[in-house]
Amino acid sequence: MTNREEILKALSYVDDPDLKKDLVTLNMIQNVELNEGKVRFDLVLTTPACPMKDSIANACRNAIRTMVSAELEVDINITSNVQQSIAENSILKGVKNVIAIASGKGGVGKSTVALNLARTLNMSGAKVGLLDADIHGPSIPVLLDTVENRPEMDGNLMIPIEVEGIKTMSIGYLIERKQAVVWRGPMLSKALSQFCTDVAWGEIDYLIVDLPPGTGDVHLSIVQAVPITGVVMVSTPQPVALADARKGINMFKLDSINVPIVGLVENMSWFEPNDTNKKYHIFGKNGGTELAKDYDLDLFGQIPLVESNEDTLLYDIPKLSILFNELAEKTIKGIAKLNKTRVEKIPQIQTRE
Repeated sequence: MTNREEILKALSYVDDPDLKKDLVTLNMIQNVELNEGKVRFDLVLTTPACPMKDSIANACRNAIRTMVSAELEVDINITSNVQQSIAENSILKGVKNVIAIASGKGGVGKSTVALNLARTLNMSGAKVGLLDADIHGPSIPVLLDTVENRPEMDGNLMIPIEVEGIKTMSIGYLIERKQAVVWRGPMLSKALSQFCTDVAWGEIDYLIVDLPPGTGDVHLSIVQAVPITGVVMVSTPQPVALADARKGINMFKLDSINVPIVGLVENMSWFEPNDTNKKYHIFGKNGGTELAKDYDLDLFGQIPLVESNEDTLLYDIPKLSILFNELAEKTIKGIAKLNKTRVEKIPQIQTRE
């Protein structure tokens, strides 16, 4: 008669393709039940956005039918338990991971990448927040057409502006549209800290932080105020943008900052008109590829400029939707690997008994 130990032994031969360890060791198999020729268990993935979930589930079925019994009916409940990189006593209580989107230079499409990464993760089922940390030039309210929105209060906490299920916060929600923010470092630091302590973020799997360009005092303040899990760097392929991207990469590698970079995105890689298959490399060619090689970083994707009408959202354009899905998959894989290295220092949050 089949028993629980036989099921677990069979499943111990199935590895997580990213973490390179078996599902039983990783505690991804839970609540195993056997009843009259049927086995049921929970497959607890590290993120609801896992692109390999169907393949992993099929591998589990094949292992059980091959090593235990081909007659068993296998019922798998796929759920998720996003690993937490942030200590529970952090100022961002309830937020499990913070992903910073950075660039050394302005105008490379960093905010657009941040927004579409947030959208893609949200559409995959993850709980997502988007913090616009560019105090001097907030772009997220403009991209979301929420410039006129103002956050409501819950006691002493601001309630984020929710758009398409994504919780967002920006200085753009607190000032007039044409008002310039002329603040020195201490005021910037205080504002960023308040976006952590005075905002009711709630339960968030991934908080995407759209950093300002450059490598100045603001970045030091952000790193001190926000426990960043990892950084995604964005650059265009032309030399002047790459030179500033190198400065940004070197900044995060400083001992005083030491925030891991999970990958690089080359934006505006070429222009591709809709009526032709030609590619016009108006900002140079493969600069991001060379930069990734120089710093031994993963190149998460090359995103082109494409034609669209004014009302079309980028992730609704099929060719870009595919690229943003790949970007999201590679980003969460990088974050999961980082969290795996921290697992002995920071406990996982169990969402199921």
